[in-house]
Amino acid sequence: MTKQSFIRGTMILLAAGLLNRILGFVPRITLPRVVGAEGVGLYQLGYPLLVVLLTVITGGIPLAVAKLVAAAESEGNERKAKDVLRLSLVFAVSLAVVFTGALLLGAQWLSQELLNDERVYYTLLAMSPMLLVVGVSAVFRGYFQGRQNMVPTALSQTAETVARIVAMLVFAYALLPYGVAMAAAGAMFGVTVGEVCGLAVIVYQYFRTRSAYKAFHTAAIGVSGAPRRLAASFKEMLRIAIPVTGSRMVGSASYFLESVMTVKALAIAGVAVAAATTQYGSLQGMVIPVLLLPGVLTYSLSVSLVPTLAEAAARGDTRLIHKRLHQSLRLALVSGAPFAVLMYVLAEPICFFLYNDAEVGGMLKLMAPVAVFLYFQGPLQATLQALDRPGTALLNTFYGAAIKLTLIYLLATRPEFGIYGVLAAINVNIALVTILHWNSVVRLVKYYFPLGDVLKTAVAAGASGWAAHAIFLGEWHPSPLLRFLSAGVGAVALYLVFVVLLKLVDKDDVGRLPFPRRK
Repeated sequence: MTKQSFIRGTMILLAAGLLNRILGFVPRITLPRVVGAEGVGLYQLGYPLLVVLLTVITGGIPLAVAKLVAAAESEGNERKAKDVLRLSLVFAVSLAVVFTGALLLGAQWLSQELLNDERVYYTLLAMSPMLLVVGVSAVFRGYFQGRQNMVPTALSQTAETVARIVAMLVFAYALLPYGVAMAAAGAMFGVTVGEVCGLAVIVYQYFRTRSAYKAFHTAAIGVSGAPRRLAASFKEMLRIAIPVTGSRMVGSASYFLESVMTVKALAIAGVAVAAATTQYGSLQGMVIPVLLLPGVLTYSLSVSLVPTLAEAAARGDTRLIHKRLHQSLRLALVSGAPFAVLMYVLAEPICFFLYNDAEVGGMLKLMAPVAVFLYFQGPLQATLQALDRPGTALLNTFYGAAIKLTLIYLLATRPEFGIYGVLAAINVNIALVTILHWNSVVRLVKYYFPLGDVLKTAVAAGASGWAAHAIFLGEWHPSPLLRFLSAGVGAVALYLVFVVLLKLVDKDDVGRLPFPRRK
């Protein structure tokens, strides 16, 4: 039996998460080259619905399973741990079967009436088996989390990512001769294949470790009335899972409604169905992934910030809360600002060399200025969660989502705006939610971020942006690719020089990064 400490378990999941995010960018680069922006659009139109269904099926189940299994293990009650696993599997499988049937029966109506493109029908069919697979996987991941054994989850996630990358590209390419709709469905089926591989790995880990848990625990506790015992465990599981599922539904429902309202608003603006699908695919499948890529570091900061702030809050150590929060926000600003500037200055070449589509660069350039707000949002939300204010974070997210959907309808329905109205609505949402989070944190802990750090970062980022612009547009070499790579490297090097000269990062800041720190 392998049981890790909290820090070690977090590091295992963090390493796997970072690896998977980097690997996950591979199909985002290659898939548009295989199926085109229109194929990516058909894939992306089906994806938000998948997120909503998986939220309903899994939602808070993994957390509930983890809490109950951990409690049972601390009591030495192996029978209860097994009961929780069996009950959660039955519950997740039952929900998955019901929603899979509903999806298959309603796929035609959903694609034609709700998503406004009948070609999405094949994508919806291809993703239907995933509901059952992901539901079962989520239960086992919660089970191992409760056992404080993060290795099976990390191995499962990595296997799923690798298999998904290969399967998405293989099936999309193989079905491309049958049309772009079938190619998009092939890409979605590749995701299903990846989930099956991830499930196989974690189920194998369960059977491999099951005997160890049996050997570790002695006689079961609480052997009276099985129906009563199971009913009590089920009720306890729902008590934990339902509120978490409800809170997560806000984000997933907003994502789904965004996709629905976007295609319908573009149709009202007079954009043809195929063109609207292509534009939505360019936004969600090309622009957003580039915008989110630098967030790998801020995600890591958020993960490491939660336990530190929670511990400081438990001790009432306000000074330490301010210090750790300042370090995390400053690192988020310092690491995110140069990428935001480079995405603005080099938007067209970035999209050309990644996707062979320079026109998408216009969308990236419009969204780049709000990227820093996005990178700030993670640590701020983590702070609210660590200080036991998840409800505040939820309300802030809800307000932002409501305004975003309203703006999509008001702006994207106007022909002079079109898809850029959607971009403006998303930008407002990102900035607004970050500002609301900031206001909530300031009121909660009476914290203020020094204006000097903002000005120093702006100077450093501005200098790096100027350097990138000068190097890329210079006529010193005929190869655009070489000038692009040189512009990126030169800008980052100059930025690092300014970071050192302006003392934006010190040794203590580096020590907060979630990597081995001994050196």
